[in-house]
Amino acid sequence: MTTLDVNGKQLETDASPDTPLLWVLRDSLNLTGTKFGCGIAQCGACTVHVDGMATRSCVLPLSAVEGKKITTIENVNADAAGKAVQDAWIAENVAQCGYCQSGQIMSATALLAKNKAPTDADIDAAMSGNICRCATYVRIRAAIKRAAAALA
Repeated sequence: MTTLDVNGKQLETDASPDTPLLWVLRDSLNLTGTKFGCGIAQCGACTVHVDGMATRSCVLPLSAVEGKKITTIENVNADAAGKAVQDAWIAENVAQCGYCQSGQIMSATALLAKNKAPTDADIDAAMSGNICRCATYVRIRAAIKRAAAALA
């Protein structure tokens, strides 16, 4: 049995230590906001925070997160940056199909938690691992800037 700190709660799973965190979250803990996209950490749909850092959960084994704080999209709005990002996402009408959005929001929140006034280059670097098939990149950038202004 493995105990994980997920969204501020101690949750137990009997999953194998080599099971990717994504599947533990979705299948064992019923936290389905984190999405499966590619399975090779290239698209960003599976992004969660591990100790505050945007991390691809599809390739991260359960054994690597024991004793670390995991935050998923279900609880990202518990801090100011996450709330500002989610509010900005709505205000800017970012989502189209919505599939990638939880990963996009998690990456944007990690950026703003570290950098309250990101430049375009900072945004590009932080978001470069997140693919949006609907190509809402202009709205994503606008939402990040709106969230940064709200946090200022």
